[in-house]
Amino acid sequence: MTIPPDQADPAAEPSPPAEGDSEKDTEILALFPRYVLRGRLGAGLLAALRKLASEVAATPEACPDASGKLAGQLFQQRELPPGHPATRELGQEVILPACERWIRHVIDQQPPQGRGPWIPGRYGLRLIDLWLNVQRAGDYNPTHTHGGSFSGVLFLQVPPQISGERFDGQLCFHGPEEWQIQTFRTGMAHYVLPVPGEYFVFPAWQPHSVAPFRGEGERWSVAFNVVAVPQAMPASVVAPPPVNLSLSSARQRPGGFG
Repeated sequence: MTIPPDQADPAAEPSPPAEGDSEKDTEILALFPRYVLRGRLGAGLLAALRKLASEVAATPEACPDASGKLAGQLFQQRELPPGHPATRELGQEVILPACERWIRHVIDQQPPQGRGPWIPGRYGLRLIDLWLNVQRAGDYNPTHTHGGSFSGVLFLQVPPQISGERFDGQLCFHGPEEWQIQTFRTGMAHYVLPVPGEYFVFPAWQPHSVAPFRGEGERWSVAFNVVAVPQAMPASVVAPPPVNLSLSSARQRPGGFG
């Protein structure tokens, strides 16, 4: 006789999974993730930044040339004025909050004992570089990293022929492993199709590149660097006693040199 599920003894041992149900008891874990934040600008700020980029592209001599300290082989790379209302809003309302969200997402996954100085109120974020990239057909940005703590890119204008059908003009994030599908080694590269108004924030050490594209038009993007700096705690704040940052919290602290 079969006992209905609602009349079964709850204390009884659970039945083993039926043949062929093992997939329900398994999961795929993504080890060692690399975190990249993606966001989208509001229409008003995007329009203001496009207008500023048009002015800079029309009179590039009015802004310092940034190409000498950058890896890109592009038509123009010009520093953007930090005091302009659009760049000021971009930094204070978009870029710095995005970096803060990245820090909280990653650091808050660690136990409190292992978060170091990255606790709200104990560090500051500062935008240190902001520049316009004007890319034409054949231009490219080789695989490179940035200085500072965080970097990112914001897309302002994308020629219509840049699409998901080809790698042309796409942003690529590079991983540390060689890609070889025959041995199931994957994840060396992740391509991002540029969309006007979208932006990405990532650690400055993350290697990335931009492929060249073919055809007419210009691809405009804004890139930036941000530094995260630990700060001294105010005198009015009583600092917690130092803790042993060993993986074993029960390990006895060394006595030091007497």
